[in-house]
Amino acid sequence: MNGSDAHGSTNGFPLQDIKPPPLNSLSESERSRALSRHKLLRPFLEGRTTLAAVARREGVPLRTARRWVESYRKHGLAGLVRKPRGDKGKRSISLELQHAIEGMTLEKPPLSVAVIYRNAVRIAKTLKQPPPKYHVVYSIVRQIEPALLTLAHEGSKGYKDKFDLLHRTEAEGPNAIWQADHHQLKILIKDNDEVRKPWLTVIQDDYSRAVAGYSLSLSAPSAIQTALALRQAIWRKAQPGWDICGIPQILYTDHGSDFTSQHLEQAAADLKIRLIFSTIGEPRGRGKIERFFKSITQVLLPHLPGYCPRASKAVALLTLSQLAAELERYLIHQYNVTPHSAHGKSPKDRWSAGGFLPHMPTSLDHLDLFLLTVPRTRIVHQDGIRFSGFRYLAPTLAAYVGESVLLRYDPRDMAEVRIFHHERFLCRAICQELSGQTVPLREITNARNRRRRELRETLDDRRRTVDSLIEARRWASATPAPSSEMPVPNEKRPPTLKRYRTE
Repeated sequence: MNGSDAHGSTNGFPLQDIKPPPLNSLSESERSRALSRHKLLRPFLEGRTTLAAVARREGVPLRTARRWVESYRKHGLAGLVRKPRGDKGKRSISLELQHAIEGMTLEKPPLSVAVIYRNAVRIAKTLKQPPPKYHVVYSIVRQIEPALLTLAHEGSKGYKDKFDLLHRTEAEGPNAIWQADHHQLKILIKDNDEVRKPWLTVIQDDYSRAVAGYSLSLSAPSAIQTALALRQAIWRKAQPGWDICGIPQILYTDHGSDFTSQHLEQAAADLKIRLIFSTIGEPRGRGKIERFFKSITQVLLPHLPGYCPRASKAVALLTLSQLAAELERYLIHQYNVTPHSAHGKSPKDRWSAGGFLPHMPTSLDHLDLFLLTVPRTRIVHQDGIRFSGFRYLAPTLAAYVGESVLLRYDPRDMAEVRIFHHERFLCRAICQELSGQTVPLREITNARNRRRRELRETLDDRRRTVDSLIEARRWASATPAPSSEMPVPNEKRPPTLKRYRTE
């Protein structure tokens, strides 16, 4: 007999009359199959024809049709769903051998089914049991839960990445949460005589997915690159159409040394930005910015010369400034204006929806004071400030020769540096070789003479003060002190000067 029925048997295991599952627990395919069977039986159920005629017309065995009618009358529409086998889960091997097969499946590194089958045959001979069939071993291996396999083969980290239940945080509005991260681009860039891959630092608004700022560098990620990206993200852009700016409430990053640096912590404290770090070793919360890096790799880079996916060879034709221009063009004219799949709006429109007004710093100098900094001070020499092989000069520095000052600068524009003294802004000093500008000799001479006059005035003032104090002291010592006793008239007073030893 082929197949099985409610009163027969299959593979030596008796089938029992199993109650079908409730109708609301069935899948769509099971519901459709039950409705199609009911439609087939409807002429007989309504008394319009015989069951034999229905079975003959539909090509269904009469015995099967009778079983359907009986099950429908007993359980309703759910009775027409295919019943599970009564021997489901039962095997022709012992439970001990089944556990051994499952244990071998969970070993690390994973074993193939063929190896597990050969080992199972040897174990069965040891247990004096009949050897299992290959399809039985294969069925046992296939029925092990994927979560259990992942935990056994990939460990806790792999299990968390695939099966842990996640709580996805969504920003409530623009500039509520910004994400920051680094990514090495798969493109070769010319750097003098060398060919290198650049690093991209991106600041992204979590609510709108808009890119607020970026920084390109040929060096590894650092605190200064993060500061440059934040500076561009916070301040107003000169490029038309790039409106994203302002101070965020939260900056969400990983545990990179540049993100956890004291420099960034102090800047965030002054700008009232709350720093939140992702869990160590679990970058799942940064999926949005990782998706942006994937878009850069798939959409922008393949159309640029020097693109090198994997280990393929490529010729470097672009410089860093040319790549920055291409990236900026992509951000402004393509990415920020294309509707995003997450919310159906372009990042630019979603960020500015509802007339959003960002919170801005008081001035660019105030922003630079905390974001752009050099980690060590410099001495003001007679010919200016020497830094990175260049010489910077400004007339204001004439009053600070020999003193230590702090330099703050933009690494992308070394023609000018900002000078601070005791955390107070002094001036902007320029490098004549890089800026193409010169400081006139007349201004240097005027500043030098002005400083000399100030010092002379201070010196004269101090000398006058000292002279007046000395004169007052001389006058006080020359005046005799009044005596408390009245002098006696015509009384000889002993001489005050002793001329001999006997006197």
